Amino acid sequence: MHPDIERVLLGREEIQERVKMLGETISADYRGKELLAVGVLKGSVVFLADLLRVLTVPVELDFIAVSSYGASSTTTGVVRILKDLDRSVTGKEVLLVEDIVDTGLTLKYLTDHLYQQEPAGLKVCALLDKPSRRRVPVTIDYLGFSIPDEFVVGYGLDYAGRYRNLPDICVLRREIYEARE
Repeated sequence: MHPDIERVLLGREEIQERVKMLGETISADYRGKELLAVGVLKGSVVFLADLLRVLTVPVELDFIAVSSYGASSTTTGVVRILKDLDRSVTGKEVLLVEDIVDTGLTLKYLTDHLYQQEPAGLKVCALLDKPSRRRVPVTIDYLGFSIPDEFVVGYGLDYAGRYRNLPDICVLRREIYEARE
């Protein structure tokens, strides 16, 4: 195990089993329809790639990049779009794919942004949810796991750009992120 990791919260087998179940549910819900999956960069990339491989419906792919954390372990509360979509979502069935929902501020901003473009439908799929941190109400239509209020990395999630490549979702040792704040 990486020396900066306190413990594994969700192991790779448990994650893959849940991703498969999410993919089956989404595929059943969108049977007969075409889907536009919108990944929120960079954290959702690993989860999105695995999810795409289990979907059985036609799916297009696009990405949006936002910033609300920087190199901090807590959100600034200010969401900025760093990269917008390359294609229009107007009239399309859109699945917004997030790595983690924390305060809900980023997700609310993104869903408001996408709804302004008049998709046929918009649903949210998130790998992780920290409901105890919620500051604004949001809806997660497809959820992998609810987790406690711990700082997690791995499986695409990072701290200051590091740890995304870890295959498990792990709790980062507190002294690692407290030292930078």
